[in-house]
Amino acid sequence: MVEVLVLLTAAVLLVPLSKRLGLGSVLGYLMAGMLVGPWGLGLIDRLEEIRHIAEFGVVFLLFIIGIESKPARLWVMRRTVFGLGTAQVTVTGLLLTGLALLFELDARTAIIVGFGLALSSTAFGLQFLTERGELGTHSGRAAFSILLLQDLAVVPLLTLVSLLAQPVSLVEGIEFALLDTILVVASVILFGRFLLSPLLHHVATSRNSEVFTAAAVLVVLGTAWLMDAVGLSMALGAFLAGMMLADSSFRHQIIADIQPFRGSLLGLFFMAVGMSINFGLLTERGLLVIALVAGLLSLKAGVLWGLCRLAKIEQEHSLRVSLLLAQSGEFGFVIFALAVTEGVMMTELFQMLTLIIALSMALTPLLVRVHFRFEHHRPDGHHAHPHQINHASMEGKEHYVVLAGFGRMGRNVAKILAVRKIPYLAIDSDPERVALARGKGFEVFYGDASRAAVLHAAGAERADMLVVTLDKPEVTGRLVKIMHEHYPHTPIYTRARDQAHVEQLYKLGARYVVSETREASFQLGGEILRANGIAVEEVDRLLGDLRNTYYDKLRGSRERSNSQDV
Repeated sequence: MVEVLVLLTAAVLLVPLSKRLGLGSVLGYLMAGMLVGPWGLGLIDRLEEIRHIAEFGVVFLLFIIGIESKPARLWVMRRTVFGLGTAQVTVTGLLLTGLALLFELDARTAIIVGFGLALSSTAFGLQFLTERGELGTHSGRAAFSILLLQDLAVVPLLTLVSLLAQPVSLVEGIEFALLDTILVVASVILFGRFLLSPLLHHVATSRNSEVFTAAAVLVVLGTAWLMDAVGLSMALGAFLAGMMLADSSFRHQIIADIQPFRGSLLGLFFMAVGMSINFGLLTERGLLVIALVAGLLSLKAGVLWGLCRLAKIEQEHSLRVSLLLAQSGEFGFVIFALAVTEGVMMTELFQMLTLIIALSMALTPLLVRVHFRFEHHRPDGHHAHPHQINHASMEGKEHYVVLAGFGRMGRNVAKILAVRKIPYLAIDSDPERVALARGKGFEVFYGDASRAAVLHAAGAERADMLVVTLDKPEVTGRLVKIMHEHYPHTPIYTRARDQAHVEQLYKLGARYVVSETREASFQLGGEILRANGIAVEEVDRLLGDLRNTYYDKLRGSRERSNSQDV
C-alpha cells in the first residue's frame, strides 16, 4: 500500500508539472519514476514486481492502436503511411543498425537497437500536433502518417525480438517473424470476424455496462495470453484483438471502456522505466552519452528531412517534421525491455539506451520551441501566426455530424442528412437497434453517448456539430453539459421534452433546442385550423409567427442569463 501511495503521489505531482512545462505526460511519468526509484529518493526498489504489472499498459496501448487502424483509413493514407513511413523506419533503422555494429554489438542486438531507436514518440508527437491544432496541416499529416506506420511496425518488431531469442540463425529468425506474424494475424482475424462481434452483441443485450467492460478486457487479455502461449508477444495479441474490432459497431464503447486501463497501466510502465534509468552513467560516461544523444537527433532529423523533401513536401514543413520526430520514443522502451527479458540484450546496454531515449525526448520540445521562435521572428515575414495555423488545420478536417440517439427521430435526421450527402456518425446504447440499423446501411455504432470517453472515441472534437435526439431528459442534459465542457466550440442541436427542459438545455450550452411538446401542438393546431377552412398560407404564416415568438423569447432569456453570469 505504501508503494502504491508513493507512485500515485509522484505521478500526481510531476505529470501535470511536465505537461505545464510543455514536456508532455510521458516525460512526467519518467521523472516520477526517477524521483522515487533507486537513483532518486530510493523509496521503491522492487522493480521487477512493478515491471510485470506495468507490461499490461503496453498490451492495452497496442489494443487501442489496433482498434484505430481501420483498413479504410489506412487505404486513404496509403501513399504517405506505407511510402514515407516505411522509408523512414527502414532507412533510419538500417543506418542505426550499422552504427551499432561499429560499436561491436552482436548482429541480433544491433538490429533491435537500430530499429528500436528508429521509432519516434507517438505520445509526444500527437500531443504536440493536437495542442497546436496542426494535425490538418501538411507537416501534421506527414508526421501523423510516419507515426502511424511506426505504430504498425511495433508489432512485427516485438515478434522479431521474441524470435531472435530462439536458437535459430538471424535470417531464419527474420523469416519466421514475418511468416508467423502473417499466419497468426490471418487466423485470429478470421476467428474474430465471425465469432467475436456476435459474442459482444450477446453481452451488450444484457444492458449491464460492467459486464460489457469485463468482456472487452477479456478479449484483450485473452488474445494476448493466446499469443504468449504460442511463443509470440502479448502486445501482438492485443493488437490483433483491436484489429478484429476496428470495423465493429462496438468499437467506440470499447475504446471508452479500455482507455482508463490503458492510461493507468501505461503510466505505471513509464514510471517503471524511469526507475530503471541509471543516472550514474551520466557521471561515469557523460561525454559519450551526450555525443550519442546528439548523434541520434542529428541522424534521425537528417533522414526525415531528406525523405520529406523526396516526397515533395515543402522545405519548411519538412523541417518541422524532422525536428518533431527526431527523438526516440516510448516503443523503444517496450522493445528493449522485451529484449532484456528474452536475453537478447544485456542490462547495462538497456540502461544506456533508456537514458539516451529519455534525454532525446526531453530535448525535442526545446528544439521545436527554438524552431518556432526562429520562424516567428524571420525577417521575410512568413512567420506562422496562430490564426493562420488554425485556419490551415481546417483544410484536412473531416466534415461530419455526430448524432446521439438513433430512435425514430434520430433515424429521420440521418435520412435527411443522407439525402444531402452529409456524413454522420450515430451512437446508440441499444445493441438491437444498432444491429438493425447497420443492417439497413446506417452508420450507427454502439455506445453510451453521455460519456465523455465515448464522445472522444467518436471524434467529437473534429465534428461540425452534435445532434441529440435522445428521449430521456436527464441523459440529454448530462450529454449536453459534458459536450459543452469538453468541446465548447462545437454547436449542439438537441430535442427537449417541454419548455422547462428547453430552458435547462440552453443554460447547459445547447445552441438550438426544439421542444417536442410545443412542436406537436403547433402541428396539431395547424391541422385543426386547415380542417376548419383556414387557408394553408395563413396557417403557415401563423405557425411561423408563433414559432419565432416562442424560440426568440427562449433565446433572449438565455442571452440575458449568460450576460448576468458574466
